[in-house]
Amino acid sequence: MTTAPALRVALVHDWLTGMRGGEKVLEAIARSFPGAPIFTLFHFPGAVGGALEERPIHTSFLQRAPGIRRYYRHYLPLFPAAVEDLDLTGFDLVISSSHCVAKGVVPPPGSHHICYCHTPMRYAWDQERAYFPRRRGLTARLRGLALTGLRAWDVTASRRVDHFLANSRFVAERIRRYYGRPADVLHPPVAVDFFTPRGTGEDVKEGVGEGTQAYVLVVCALAPYKRLDLAIGACRKAGVELRIVGTGPEEKALRQMARDSGSPVHFLGRVSGEALRDLYRDALCLLQPGVEDFGIAPVEALACGTPVVATGRGGVLDIVEDGQHGHLVPEQPEKEDEAAVRSLAEAIDKTRQTRFNSLDLRSRAETFAPALFTERLMGFVTSRERSI
Repeated sequence: MTTAPALRVALVHDWLTGMRGGEKVLEAIARSFPGAPIFTLFHFPGAVGGALEERPIHTSFLQRAPGIRRYYRHYLPLFPAAVEDLDLTGFDLVISSSHCVAKGVVPPPGSHHICYCHTPMRYAWDQERAYFPRRRGLTARLRGLALTGLRAWDVTASRRVDHFLANSRFVAERIRRYYGRPADVLHPPVAVDFFTPRGTGEDVKEGVGEGTQAYVLVVCALAPYKRLDLAIGACRKAGVELRIVGTGPEEKALRQMARDSGSPVHFLGRVSGEALRDLYRDALCLLQPGVEDFGIAPVEALACGTPVVATGRGGVLDIVEDGQHGHLVPEQPEKEDEAAVRSLAEAIDKTRQTRFNSLDLRSRAETFAPALFTERLMGFVTSRERSI
């Protein structure tokens, strides 16, 4: 299924600085529109996969900003002006992939703008205090003023979108709450053909006894809202090794926390795809203590035949059925970290004793296959071509 030959399509993404979940979605979207150029705030050549690097990539004035590679987050107040400065003249269809400001691009008259929204900006909306816990001082006040302005711009910019696609029901609700707009849910694609169980013919992933050396795996950026402090506490209480894949600004503090706890926690940083697949395959479970907008890691774990233990709120509810694909625990109120640690530890213990059918886990993951994403995306686009 393809669009009309005369239809000119532009893809817009926030920035191209690494190959994370958002960039993998952009790559899948790009495959559906061969030759469509990419517009972005800034691009670090070589930072994303070849399928994106070979596209025409148009950047904003921020590409030439001093220290942009190291300090691009400091330029946040300029992001709205930079995305509005992108020139999309002559395009009929604009598809933005947005977790920050890409949705705010100014589409040309007569065009149609579809936004695949990974999430409204967490740090500008409901996660501001998690990202910026220091609330006193001149810097905090200036930052607060900047975020107030950014929220106002974000709501206004959302009106430039004709149709929203959300990566989960959770994000669709956030779009409704903050922008007052409906959104269709289109789950992101996951490489389930690459993430597979070890060997064949092993239908059951056994629960493991107390004496084994099985480990719990966490795969995420080391950011405040991921709540890795709860993961460290829960694994210590459950008496199980914790392995963490990922990097981020919280790494130093988390390493110190792990040392103070005396529990076996191993920070693995970035790993290859093959190494990550092996880690999934051999883990007791994937642990997701924070609330995610969607969460690709749980799908990758299920594809490898490994169950998921997670806080039962957010995008994980679109992925995991409690007791069938892992164990979900109720989200605890703020400042109830001790209760959250206890609940997660109990769920890890429960997973030790549960026999999960790897074929069931794998079957669930296959509903997020890239081919299904492409089919649904193109069906959505084609159904709206009449308005272009």
